Amino acid sequence: MKEKRFDAAALGELLMDFTENGVSEQGNTLFEANPGGAPCNVLAMLARLGRKTAFLGKVGADAFGRRLRRAGEDAGICMEGLIEDKTVPTTLAFVHKLENGDRDFSFYRGPGADRMLTVQELSRPLLEDCKIFHFGTLSLTHEPVRSATQAALLLAKEAGALISFDPNLRPPLWDDLETAREQIAWGLAQCDVLKIADNELEFMTGETDFRKGAGRLLAQYPGIRLMNVTAGPGGSYAAYQGLWVHRPGLALGGVVDTTGAGDTFCACVLNFLLDRGLDALDAKDLEQMLSFANAAAYLVTTKKGAIRSMPDRAQVEELLRASAGNR
Repeated sequence: MKEKRFDAAALGELLMDFTENGVSEQGNTLFEANPGGAPCNVLAMLARLGRKTAFLGKVGADAFGRRLRRAGEDAGICMEGLIEDKTVPTTLAFVHKLENGDRDFSFYRGPGADRMLTVQELSRPLLEDCKIFHFGTLSLTHEPVRSATQAALLLAKEAGALISFDPNLRPPLWDDLETAREQIAWGLAQCDVLKIADNELEFMTGETDFRKGAGRLLAQYPGIRLMNVTAGPGGSYAAYQGLWVHRPGLALGGVVDTTGAGDTFCACVLNFLLDRGLDALDAKDLEQMLSFANAAAYLVTTKKGAIRSMPDRAQVEELLRASAGNR
Protein backbone atom coordinates (compact mmCIF):
# COMPACT_ATOMS: atom_id res chain seq x y z
CA MET A 1 0.00 0.00 0.00
CA LYS A 2 1.08 3.59 -0.66
CA GLU A 3 3.15 5.10 2.15
CA LYS A 4 1.08 7.34 4.40
CA ARG A 5 1.32 8.74 7.91
CA PHE A 6 -1.32 6.40 9.33
CA ASP A 7 -1.99 2.74 8.66
CA ALA A 8 -5.63 3.18 9.66
CA ALA A 9 -8.06 5.90 10.65
CA ALA A 10 -11.54 5.28 12.05
CA LEU A 11 -14.55 7.47 12.72
CA GLY A 12 -17.40 6.85 15.11
CA GLU A 13 -18.40 6.42 18.70
CA LEU A 14 -16.05 6.71 21.65
CA LEU A 15 -17.93 6.02 24.85
CA MET A 16 -17.72 4.64 28.34
CA ASP A 17 -18.90 1.04 28.72
CA PHE A 18 -20.10 0.35 32.26
CA THR A 19 -19.68 -3.40 32.78
CA GLU A 20 -21.18 -5.31 35.71
CA ASN A 21 -18.47 -6.14 38.24
CA GLY A 22 -19.95 -7.76 41.31
CA VAL A 23 -22.17 -6.54 44.13
CA SER A 24 -21.45 -4.13 46.96
CA GLU A 25 -21.86 -4.93 50.67
CA GLN A 26 -25.25 -3.22 50.44
CA GLY A 27 -26.35 -5.50 47.60
CA ASN A 28 -26.00 -2.88 44.87
CA THR A 29 -24.62 -3.82 41.45
CA LEU A 30 -21.11 -2.49 40.86
CA PHE A 31 -20.07 -1.27 37.43
CA GLU A 32 -16.57 -0.93 36.03
CA ALA A 33 -16.08 2.03 33.66
CA ASN A 34 -14.29 0.65 30.58
CA PRO A 35 -13.31 2.91 27.66
CA GLY A 36 -14.87 1.58 24.47
CA GLY A 37 -16.60 2.20 21.18
CA ALA A 38 -16.21 -0.15 18.22
CA PRO A 39 -14.10 2.03 15.87
CA CYS A 40 -11.65 2.96 18.61
CA ASN A 41 -11.49 -0.69 19.74
CA VAL A 42 -10.32 -1.60 16.24
CA LEU A 43 -7.63 1.07 16.36
CA ALA A 44 -6.48 -0.01 19.83
CA MET A 45 -5.86 -3.56 18.60
CA LEU A 46 -4.07 -2.31 15.50
CA ALA A 47 -1.87 -0.15 17.72
CA ARG A 48 -1.05 -3.22 19.85
CA LEU A 49 0.15 -4.85 16.65
CA GLY A 50 2.46 -1.93 15.96
CA ARG A 51 0.32 0.06 13.53
CA LYS A 52 -0.06 3.83 13.43
CA THR A 53 -3.69 4.78 13.93
CA ALA A 54 -5.87 7.88 14.20
CA PHE A 55 -9.38 8.42 15.53
CA LEU A 56 -12.06 10.94 14.54
CA GLY A 57 -15.06 11.49 16.76
CA LYS A 58 -16.63 13.53 19.52
CA VAL A 59 -16.96 13.33 23.30
CA GLY A 60 -18.37 15.69 25.88
CA ALA A 61 -16.20 18.31 27.57
CA ASP A 62 -16.61 16.37 30.80
CA ALA A 63 -14.78 13.92 33.05
CA PHE A 64 -15.72 10.93 30.89
CA GLY A 65 -14.57 12.68 27.73
CA ARG A 66 -11.21 13.52 29.29
CA ARG A 67 -10.75 9.92 30.45
CA LEU A 68 -11.59 8.62 26.99
CA ARG A 69 -9.09 10.90 25.32
CA ARG A 70 -6.42 9.73 27.75
CA ALA A 71 -7.37 6.08 27.18
CA GLY A 72 -6.97 6.51 23.43
CA GLU A 73 -3.61 8.22 23.84
CA ASP A 74 -2.46 5.53 26.28
CA ALA A 75 -3.40 2.92 23.66
CA GLY A 76 -1.12 4.65 21.14
CA ILE A 77 -3.91 6.15 19.01
CA CYS A 78 -3.54 9.64 17.57
CA MET A 79 -6.44 11.61 19.06
CA GLU A 80 -5.94 14.81 17.07
CA GLY A 81 -9.34 14.23 15.42
CA LEU A 82 -11.26 14.00 18.71
CA ILE A 83 -13.57 16.99 19.26
CA GLU A 84 -15.05 18.02 22.62
CA ASP A 85 -18.67 19.20 22.79
CA LYS A 86 -19.32 21.80 25.51
CA THR A 87 -23.10 21.29 25.58
CA VAL A 88 -23.74 17.57 24.98
CA PRO A 89 -22.32 14.94 27.38
CA THR A 90 -20.22 11.93 26.53
CA THR A 91 -22.19 8.87 25.42
CA LEU A 92 -22.50 6.09 28.01
CA ALA A 93 -23.44 2.41 27.68
CA PHE A 94 -24.33 -0.05 30.41
CA VAL A 95 -23.44 -3.63 29.47
CA HIS A 96 -25.39 -6.46 31.06
CA LYS A 97 -24.08 -9.99 30.59
CA LEU A 98 -26.77 -12.54 29.72
CA GLU A 99 -26.83 -16.19 30.79
CA ASN A 100 -25.84 -17.37 27.31
CA GLY A 101 -22.71 -15.18 27.43
CA ASP A 102 -24.12 -12.52 25.10
CA ARG A 103 -24.71 -8.92 26.14
CA ASP A 104 -27.57 -6.49 26.50
CA PHE A 105 -26.75 -2.79 26.03
CA SER A 106 -28.49 0.18 27.63
CA PHE A 107 -27.31 3.37 25.93
CA TYR A 108 -27.45 6.93 27.25
CA ARG A 109 -27.24 8.74 23.93
CA GLY A 110 -30.32 10.89 23.49
CA PRO A 111 -28.27 12.64 22.28
CA GLY A 112 -24.71 11.79 23.18
CA ALA A 113 -21.70 13.76 22.04
CA ASP A 114 -20.67 11.14 19.45
CA ARG A 115 -23.87 11.91 17.50
CA MET A 116 -22.96 15.59 17.21
CA LEU A 117 -19.82 15.45 15.07
CA THR A 118 -20.21 17.73 12.03
CA VAL A 119 -18.64 17.79 8.58
CA GLN A 120 -16.89 21.04 9.47
CA GLU A 121 -15.17 19.39 12.44
CA LEU A 122 -13.55 16.62 10.41
CA SER A 123 -9.76 16.52 10.32
CA ARG A 124 -9.11 16.42 6.60
CA PRO A 125 -5.34 15.74 6.99
CA LEU A 126 -6.04 12.54 8.97
CA LEU A 127 -8.50 11.28 6.37
CA GLU A 128 -6.21 11.99 3.45
CA ASP A 129 -3.18 10.41 5.10
CA CYS A 130 -4.42 6.91 6.03
CA LYS A 131 -4.09 3.60 4.19
CA ILE A 132 -7.35 2.23 5.60
CA PHE A 133 -10.51 4.04 6.66
CA HIS A 134 -12.81 2.07 8.99
CA PHE A 135 -16.37 2.88 10.08
CA GLY A 136 -19.55 1.31 11.43
CA THR A 137 -23.21 2.25 11.62
CA LEU A 138 -23.44 3.93 15.02
CA SER A 139 -22.21 7.04 13.24
CA LEU A 140 -25.04 6.65 10.71
CA THR A 141 -28.00 6.56 13.11
CA HIS A 142 -28.59 10.33 13.24
CA GLU A 143 -27.53 13.68 11.87
CA PRO A 144 -25.16 15.50 11.91
CA VAL A 145 -22.73 12.59 12.38
CA ARG A 146 -24.27 10.69 9.46
CA SER A 147 -23.28 13.44 7.04
CA ALA A 148 -19.88 13.67 8.70
CA THR A 149 -19.34 9.94 8.17
CA GLN A 150 -20.34 10.15 4.52
CA ALA A 151 -18.04 13.12 3.93
CA ALA A 152 -15.14 11.45 5.75
CA LEU A 153 -15.48 8.28 3.71
CA LEU A 154 -15.49 10.25 0.47
CA LEU A 155 -12.32 12.13 1.46
CA ALA A 156 -10.53 8.94 2.45
CA LYS A 157 -11.64 7.09 -0.68
CA GLU A 158 -10.56 9.94 -2.96
CA ALA A 159 -7.15 9.83 -1.26
CA GLY A 160 -6.83 6.13 -2.11
CA ALA A 161 -7.69 4.54 1.23
CA LEU A 162 -9.04 1.00 1.48
CA ILE A 163 -12.54 1.17 3.01
CA SER A 164 -13.42 -1.18 5.89
CA PHE A 165 -16.97 -1.53 7.26
CA ASP A 166 -18.55 -3.30 10.23
CA PRO A 167 -22.35 -2.89 10.50
CA ASN A 168 -22.23 -3.40 14.31
CA LEU A 169 -26.04 -3.38 14.49
CA ARG A 170 -27.45 -2.11 17.80
CA PRO A 171 -31.27 -2.01 17.33
CA PRO A 172 -32.05 0.21 20.38
CA LEU A 173 -30.07 3.07 18.83
CA TRP A 174 -32.18 3.28 15.66
CA ASP A 175 -35.50 5.09 15.34
CA ASP A 176 -36.64 2.12 13.22
CA LEU A 177 -34.98 -0.95 11.75
CA GLU A 178 -35.84 -0.04 8.16
CA THR A 179 -33.58 3.00 8.48
CA ALA A 180 -30.91 0.73 9.94
CA ARG A 181 -31.23 -1.58 6.94
CA GLU A 182 -30.94 1.36 4.53
CA GLN A 183 -27.81 2.72 6.21
CA ILE A 184 -26.16 -0.69 6.39
CA ALA A 185 -26.90 -1.07 2.68
CA TRP A 186 -25.15 2.26 2.07
CA GLY A 187 -22.10 1.04 3.97
CA LEU A 188 -22.06 -2.22 2.03
CA ALA A 189 -22.03 -0.26 -1.21
CA GLN A 190 -18.98 1.73 -0.10
CA CYS A 191 -16.60 -0.83 1.36
CA ASP A 192 -13.77 -2.98 0.05
CA VAL A 193 -13.55 -5.09 3.21
CA LEU A 194 -16.57 -6.20 5.23
CA LYS A 195 -16.72 -7.75 8.67
CA ILE A 196 -20.28 -8.83 9.44
CA ALA A 197 -21.68 -10.86 12.35
CA ASP A 198 -23.98 -13.82 11.79
CA ASN A 199 -27.08 -12.00 13.11
CA GLU A 200 -26.35 -9.00 10.87
CA LEU A 201 -25.97 -11.23 7.84
CA GLU A 202 -29.39 -12.75 8.56
CA PHE A 203 -30.84 -9.26 9.14
CA MET A 204 -29.70 -8.10 5.71
CA THR A 205 -30.41 -11.27 3.69
CA GLY A 206 -32.91 -13.39 5.62
CA GLU A 207 -30.50 -16.30 5.27
CA THR A 208 -29.36 -18.47 8.18
CA ASP A 209 -26.97 -20.35 5.90
CA PHE A 210 -23.82 -18.21 6.07
CA ARG A 211 -22.51 -19.18 2.66
CA LYS A 212 -25.82 -18.44 0.93
CA GLY A 213 -26.13 -15.13 2.79
CA ALA A 214 -22.58 -14.13 1.90
CA GLY A 215 -23.22 -15.06 -1.73
CA ARG A 216 -26.31 -12.87 -1.84
CA LEU A 217 -24.44 -9.84 -0.46
CA LEU A 218 -21.47 -10.32 -2.77
CA ALA A 219 -23.78 -10.52 -5.78
CA GLN A 220 -25.64 -7.39 -4.69
CA TYR A 221 -22.51 -5.43 -3.71
CA PRO A 222 -19.71 -6.42 -6.11
CA GLY A 223 -17.37 -3.79 -4.68
CA ILE A 224 -16.81 -5.96 -1.59
CA ARG A 225 -13.48 -7.68 -2.22
CA LEU A 226 -13.20 -9.55 1.08
CA MET A 227 -16.08 -10.53 3.36
CA ASN A 228 -15.61 -12.03 6.81
CA VAL A 229 -18.51 -13.51 8.74
CA THR A 230 -18.10 -13.95 12.50
CA ALA A 231 -20.18 -16.52 14.36
CA GLY A 232 -18.99 -16.31 17.97
CA PRO A 233 -18.04 -19.77 19.29
CA GLY A 234 -18.73 -21.11 15.78
CA GLY A 235 -15.62 -19.40 14.48
CA SER A 236 -15.36 -17.26 11.37
CA TYR A 237 -15.60 -17.43 7.58
CA ALA A 238 -13.92 -15.63 4.72
CA ALA A 239 -15.36 -15.14 1.25
CA TYR A 240 -12.83 -14.01 -1.35
CA GLN A 241 -12.83 -14.37 -5.13
CA GLY A 242 -14.87 -17.58 -5.09
CA LEU A 243 -13.07 -19.05 -2.06
CA TRP A 244 -15.04 -19.92 1.08
CA VAL A 245 -12.86 -20.66 4.12
CA HIS A 246 -13.85 -21.48 7.70
CA ARG A 247 -11.76 -21.58 10.85
CA PRO A 248 -13.27 -22.80 14.14
CA GLY A 249 -13.36 -20.63 17.23
CA LEU A 250 -11.35 -21.38 20.36
CA ALA A 251 -13.56 -23.07 22.96
CA LEU A 252 -11.18 -22.77 25.91
CA GLY A 253 -13.53 -21.38 28.56
CA GLY A 254 -12.77 -18.43 30.78
CA VAL A 255 -14.93 -15.96 28.86
CA VAL A 256 -15.57 -12.89 31.03
CA ASP A 257 -16.92 -10.26 28.62
CA THR A 258 -17.41 -10.56 24.85
CA THR A 259 -17.34 -6.77 24.34
CA GLY A 260 -14.79 -5.91 21.67
CA ALA A 261 -14.29 -9.44 20.34
CA GLY A 262 -15.59 -8.58 16.89
CA ASP A 263 -13.57 -5.37 16.81
CA THR A 264 -10.42 -7.27 17.75
CA PHE A 265 -11.12 -9.75 14.96
CA CYS A 266 -11.66 -6.90 12.50
CA ALA A 267 -8.38 -5.23 13.49
CA CYS A 268 -6.44 -8.45 12.95
CA VAL A 269 -7.89 -8.81 9.46
CA LEU A 270 -6.89 -5.24 8.62
CA ASN A 271 -3.42 -5.84 10.03
CA PHE A 272 -3.08 -8.89 7.76
CA LEU A 273 -4.13 -6.84 4.74
CA LEU A 274 -1.62 -4.12 5.61
CA ASP A 275 1.06 -6.81 5.38
CA ARG A 276 -0.24 -8.79 2.40
CA GLY A 277 -2.52 -6.50 0.47
CA LEU A 278 -5.88 -7.50 -0.97
CA ASP A 279 -4.68 -9.10 -4.20
CA ALA A 280 -3.86 -12.74 -4.98
CA LEU A 281 -4.75 -14.27 -1.61
CA ASP A 282 -5.20 -18.05 -1.47
CA ALA A 283 -6.99 -20.40 0.93
CA LYS A 284 -3.92 -20.80 3.16
CA ASP A 285 -3.62 -17.03 3.46
CA LEU A 286 -7.26 -16.80 4.52
CA GLU A 287 -6.88 -19.64 7.01
CA GLN A 288 -3.87 -17.92 8.56
CA MET A 289 -5.74 -14.61 8.73
CA LEU A 290 -8.83 -16.13 10.36
CA SER A 291 -6.88 -18.27 12.85
CA PHE A 292 -4.93 -15.29 14.17
CA ALA A 293 -8.07 -13.11 14.31
CA ASN A 294 -10.06 -15.82 16.12
CA ALA A 295 -7.31 -16.27 18.73
CA ALA A 296 -7.02 -12.54 19.38
CA ALA A 297 -10.80 -12.21 19.65
CA TYR A 298 -10.87 -15.04 22.20
CA LEU A 299 -8.17 -13.41 24.32
CA VAL A 300 -10.02 -10.12 24.60
CA THR A 301 -13.09 -11.97 25.94
CA THR A 302 -11.08 -13.17 28.94
CA LYS A 303 -10.98 -9.61 30.34
CA LYS A 304 -13.52 -6.86 30.91
CA GLY A 305 -13.77 -4.03 28.44
CA ALA A 306 -11.95 -3.63 25.15
CA ILE A 307 -9.54 -0.73 24.58
CA ARG A 308 -7.41 -1.64 27.62
CA SER A 309 -7.81 -5.40 27.17
CA MET A 310 -6.27 -5.96 23.74
CA PRO A 311 -3.62 -8.72 23.47
CA ASP A 312 -0.28 -8.20 21.76
CA ARG A 313 1.15 -10.29 18.94
CA ALA A 314 3.23 -12.49 21.26
CA GLN A 315 0.19 -13.43 23.34
CA VAL A 316 -1.84 -14.35 20.26
CA GLU A 317 0.98 -16.41 18.76
CA GLU A 318 1.54 -18.22 22.06
CA LEU A 319 -2.15 -19.14 22.22
CA LEU A 320 -2.04 -20.43 18.65
CA ARG A 321 0.99 -22.61 19.46
CA ALA A 322 -0.64 -23.93 22.62
CA SER A 323 -3.95 -24.71 20.90
CA ALA A 324 -2.14 -26.44 18.03
CA GLY A 325 -0.22 -28.59 20.51
CA ASN A 326 -3.43 -29.70 22.23
CA ARG A 327 -5.06 -31.05 19.08
